[in-house]
Amino acid sequence: MAQSSNSSLLRIGTRGSPLALAQAEDVRARLAVAHGLDPVAIEICVIRTSGDVIQDRPLAEVGGKGLFTKEIEQALFERKVDLAVHSAKDMETMLPAGLVAPAFLRREDVRDAFISRKAATLADLPAGAVIGTASLRRQAIVRRLRGDLRVISLRGNVQTRLRKLDAGEVDATLLALAGLKRLGLTAVATSIFSVDEFLPAVGQGAIAIETRADDARTRELVAPINDADTMTAITAERAFLAALDGSCRTPIAGHARIAADGVLTLRGLIVTPDGGTAHETNRSGPASEAAALGADAGAELKRRAGPNFFG
Repeated sequence: MAQSSNSSLLRIGTRGSPLALAQAEDVRARLAVAHGLDPVAIEICVIRTSGDVIQDRPLAEVGGKGLFTKEIEQALFERKVDLAVHSAKDMETMLPAGLVAPAFLRREDVRDAFISRKAATLADLPAGAVIGTASLRRQAIVRRLRGDLRVISLRGNVQTRLRKLDAGEVDATLLALAGLKRLGLTAVATSIFSVDEFLPAVGQGAIAIETRADDARTRELVAPINDADTMTAITAERAFLAALDGSCRTPIAGHARIAADGVLTLRGLIVTPDGGTAHETNRSGPASEAAALGADAGAELKRRAGPNFFG
């Protein structure tokens, strides 16, 4: 981990990928504006996570998506950093005891992007084409839509996956549009899926701020940059995920949005890894009941799918 300075007002823990650093810089800039600070008073501490180190195996085989947060959370516990910045979809379903997520930045575009040098859309790929993605959700939905394609795991940060695509390792890949926007790489998207045809991951497009539960000072400092609607939507989605005991081993998609009248709508989807069977549900209700709506939707799908759904 990068050395931290005792003179820093705040220390932000983050992964070192270009996207993670862009997200941490965004948080730092917003905090500086909110409190009239020079950004240099807020230090960014790069922490290498197990998920960054282990690149040769699917995450599900080596411990799940918590591999992208574990070492950063340990630095929080050890008081080496004051807050952590994560992609919300990388956070484990249940945060470790003693840690909380008191703020989320305003959500970016939640859609998935299709990227290929050989076809304009997923539908245009020829039978037998190879599509690479590390996400079990994306793998399952692709198999559901195009059972004639070969789907393989493709690990690495955004730039690494784009290099692998250009090297011909795969014919196409899928990436979150939010990440491409934050990196200034929107132009690499060949086409963009609608939310209706390709439901996003829980938390997709949102940047989460994690702190120690007992650190009232830091929680007060991050409060002004929290987006209430984003936090409410993520609350519903994560409650949905928790009810399903969701992890990176299970293909789960969920997306909540809040209308101007304060009504929250949630759509949830579970798919078998081979894409052969899917169950979907929707909820609508007051945003104040976000957690209950999400939990109820997850419980319904869990009942309908049965205990052996994910096999």
